[in-house]
Amino acid sequence: MRTIHSLAMGCLLAAGMLHATHASAARKTDCEMRFTLTGWAAIYKHAEGSGTITCSNGRSYNVSIVAVGGGLTAGKYRIQNGIGKFSDVYDTSELFGSYAQGEAGAGAVRSANAQALTKGNVSLALSGTGEGVNLGISFGKFTIRKIK
Repeated sequence: MRTIHSLAMGCLLAAGMLHATHASAARKTDCEMRFTLTGWAAIYKHAEGSGTITCSNGRSYNVSIVAVGGGLTAGKYRIQNGIGKFSDVYDTSELFGSYAQGEAGAGAVRSANAQALTKGNVSLALSGTGEGVNLGISFGKFTIRKIK
């Protein structure tokens, strides 16, 4: 009888631990990215930068950023103190990879930039100000990679 009670208690403990693990895995995490980006465009667009992603679960990641695309655009620019807000994610690994990009921007000397990006269930809204000359609309790919 004692063995059955011990077995039953072990099963209850295991079930409770499984439930707690599942509950914590089901929580979403809020993340934000601070970044700088420098680029140029002459029909083809290319920009590179770096940043840091900070999440509400205490994790932080240094990242590299590459944006490429094309469209009716021309100019050269640098975005400093850029901010990116991710939609909440279940797993921070969802933050990395390539996002589809659509952009509208205009400026001379001081530029303003706003972008909305998507990758599967994850959205990323970017904003920032900087310097340069740019004019136009472009579409392409915005890739975020974790720096090891």
